[in-house]
Amino acid sequence: MIQLIVGGKGSGKTKKMIDMINESAKTTPGNIVCIEKSMKLTYDITYAARLIDVDEYNVMGYDMLYGFIAGILAGNYDIVEVYLDGVLKLGNHDLEGLGKLLDELNVLLKDNVKLVVTVSANMDALPEGVRKYA
Repeated sequence: MIQLIVGGKGSGKTKKMIDMINESAKTTPGNIVCIEKSMKLTYDITYAARLIDVDEYNVMGYDMLYGFIAGILAGNYDIVEVYLDGVLKLGNHDLEGLGKLLDELNVLLKDNVKLVVTVSANMDALPEGVRKYA
């Protein structure tokens, strides 16, 4: 399942995601992973969630991001939730490419893993391939 948190810059998307992670960590029986560009959330999310900085692994572009997420999931079958902050920064703000990435991730995740993604854009600017997940 994929869930998008959509809004313009400064609209509270990351704060909402932090709250979701911290709440989920209290009740979720499996592992939670938060993927971000830079380590801004180090002190905001609970220690129970695994925080991963894609900059440490030189992840650039949607293809590399897909492979990175697939590798994380392959390495740990106990992951039940993945949070991805600032996805457009990783994909050079390519909204059409984001739709393709979400379709590929949807097939990969099936119903086993919940994916929450923050998207810094207005809802009316999103192509249909992205909007269907919002």
